[in-house]
Amino acid sequence: MNPTEAAERHAVIDCQVHAYERDHPGRPWVGTLAGPLEVTGDDMVTAMDAVGVDGALLVSPWSMYRYDPSYALEVFAKHPTRFGLIRPFDPRSAAVGEEFVEWVRQPGVVGGRIMMSYEEVSDEETAGIDAILSAGAAAGVPVNILCWNNPGALAALAERHPDTQIVIDHVGLKQPFEPPAPQVPFAGLDAVIGLSRYQNVAIKISGACTLSHEPYPFIDIWAPLARVFDAYGLERCLWGTDWTRAVELLNYGEGVFAFRTTASLSDSDRAMLMGGALERIYRWRPGPA
Repeated sequence: MNPTEAAERHAVIDCQVHAYERDHPGRPWVGTLAGPLEVTGDDMVTAMDAVGVDGALLVSPWSMYRYDPSYALEVFAKHPTRFGLIRPFDPRSAAVGEEFVEWVRQPGVVGGRIMMSYEEVSDEETAGIDAILSAGAAAGVPVNILCWNNPGALAALAERHPDTQIVIDHVGLKQPFEPPAPQVPFAGLDAVIGLSRYQNVAIKISGACTLSHEPYPFIDIWAPLARVFDAYGLERCLWGTDWTRAVELLNYGEGVFAFRTTASLSDSDRAMLMGGALERIYRWRPGPA
């Protein structure tokens, strides 16, 4: 591909990947994430290059590093044209609003993240979440929210913070870390679709292949995903693999080519879903490899 062709084609951007070192005393894991013992930034770039993914949003893995984004920052320093950075924030921190402001001053930062999946949210955490969302609005930076099993809480946040760009992680549905997929994987889809009425809410179509009961190319995901696309509009839908969390269910190429080759998307739909919407929402585009 010559430079002119590369400039003219739409960038392919994965909306969520993770990278991490092996567990070691200098940067110990707090917990574990499904996947290999190590997937470095170099490993992630190699995987992207092998299947023609131009860039990705690198999300510092909460499962391993909690609220420490230091490894993600190291990866960005080595690959500044390939990754936009997102880190989770602790809503229990009294200074979380200031921490968010400091984060967005870092080169390469495109967003923050809130983990709000399973437990009841305390009053203290609610105040912290509000501070994060307010800081996101002030900075013009999206806030990603993992809200598996918690669509009502997200709806309340979208109403309280209409000026904040909120991005729902992982189709808003609980996804498996290993086979099999849930018996009724799209059981909560109606509630997720209901959130589309908030114009400040976008949605990651990340990890969707892990919800399939079929092998690659995962044909059974397309009917439910079509409902999401219709409700949100493709300009608010962002394709992604959630690599490496999905590694026990499919390989990286399958997560890419299931969307790149499906007849369920037109070429223009594919361009919007696999990069165009992300460029608009995060105001970020990868540079040359």
